[in-house]
Amino acid sequence: MSLNDLSLPPVSPADAASLAVMVTGSVLLPGDAGFDDERAVWNLNHELRPAIIVVPQSAADVQASIRFAAEQHRPVLVKATGHQIVGQAHGAVVIATRQMNDVTIDVVGRTARVGAGAVWSEVVEKAARAGLAPLNGSNLTVGVTGYTLGGGLSPTLGRSFGYAADHVRSLDVVTADGEVRHVDAQCEPDLFWALRGGKGNFGVVTALEFSLFPVARLYGGAIYFPGERTADVLRAWTEWHPGTPESMVTSIAVMRMPPIPEVTEPLRGKFLAAVRIAYSGTTADGERMVAPLRAVAPAVFDTVRDMPYTEVASIHDEPTDPVPYYERGLTLRAFPAQAQDKLIELVGPQADTALVIAELRALGGAWDREPAVPNAVATRGLPYSLLGVAAGPLSQEQHLKRSVAELLDGMKPWQGDRRYVNNVAPEEAGDAIAIYGPERYARLASVKKTYDPANMFRLNHNVIPAA
Repeated sequence: MSLNDLSLPPVSPADAASLAVMVTGSVLLPGDAGFDDERAVWNLNHELRPAIIVVPQSAADVQASIRFAAEQHRPVLVKATGHQIVGQAHGAVVIATRQMNDVTIDVVGRTARVGAGAVWSEVVEKAARAGLAPLNGSNLTVGVTGYTLGGGLSPTLGRSFGYAADHVRSLDVVTADGEVRHVDAQCEPDLFWALRGGKGNFGVVTALEFSLFPVARLYGGAIYFPGERTADVLRAWTEWHPGTPESMVTSIAVMRMPPIPEVTEPLRGKFLAAVRIAYSGTTADGERMVAPLRAVAPAVFDTVRDMPYTEVASIHDEPTDPVPYYERGLTLRAFPAQAQDKLIELVGPQADTALVIAELRALGGAWDREPAVPNAVATRGLPYSLLGVAAGPLSQEQHLKRSVAELLDGMKPWQGDRRYVNNVAPEEAGDAIAIYGPERYARLASVKKTYDPANMFRLNHNVIPAA
């Protein structure tokens, strides 16, 4: 956000009324009924304070909103579910896309076309009726568009097929000039490259089309071990996963579960080390592969089973209602014995930490391969992604942030040179070069100069237009 955004005046009722005439959706000012509902985000510790909110029903509504923002020299923030929001949007136009949530499945073409506000649960459910599956994330309440524009690191099928962004066929986007553009590999290829991985820097995506895959079932779930066995489980998992096929996607999470009703009873209030499993081969092969892990220690709870793809959210079993939290992530270029020891020190039984979860996800496979039509995803070739999450109210902010920082700072000796943008904290938004690397960032900045020279879309992990 520019410092000038803090000094932007309120939108006058007259100006809001002139915009309302142009859109079929809602136009809301502070104090209007529904304004607070539309500015709410997933993280209860984060608050938006925009000048005006538009709830569009069509691409034409988005166009009108963008042109209004341009006339008033206001930044634009796009919100579907609000899982990853940067800044408070002072003086901004917020475009809340949740009503643009159409999902259409092309069974023959194995594709989905979704609106800007669709969430993964809607896509998974409709695709499953045809025996198909998308490259969704771990939490099906997350919006499809923001997840995909950030790359899309699927913990169910990603190691077999790559990033969600790799399989986008086309996007409809309204750019800062108010124009609707249909973008694909042939039409405006530079923008197509940048949108897939460059997050929300280049416009408002109103719809996108992407590939689906013929997967109806998984052998998946989580094996929860006593946290006191963290070292044994971590070392066994680290030795085990490189020998598994690309159809096996796996991670390990050290968890300090709060004693609240929302947590499943066997896990409530427990300190645990969990191995997450998603295998798209046969159940028999999955059981054989997972057997060495099950032998490490007696499980507190074991949910790994044959399941329909519609139940994949149970693998990570994440909250489905908004919560207060802080999270940050980084990539690791390696995970040798010294790094394993350090991680155990930071999150194991002797650690003094407020982290609810520290998850290490094994990458590789198709995540390392450039797609047929290259894109801006920055993290190929990095073997691990590490995420730390601390949960608690705003009153505990410094303590929670310190615990997350201690995890990431402790693992810096093995940190990769690029980062996965969907796991980067809002306060780290000012260093997009560190996310993308200098060469990729320079190309993104060039595309930004073409399509958003005034940096209207700056309330994000911002790519600044090239000079």
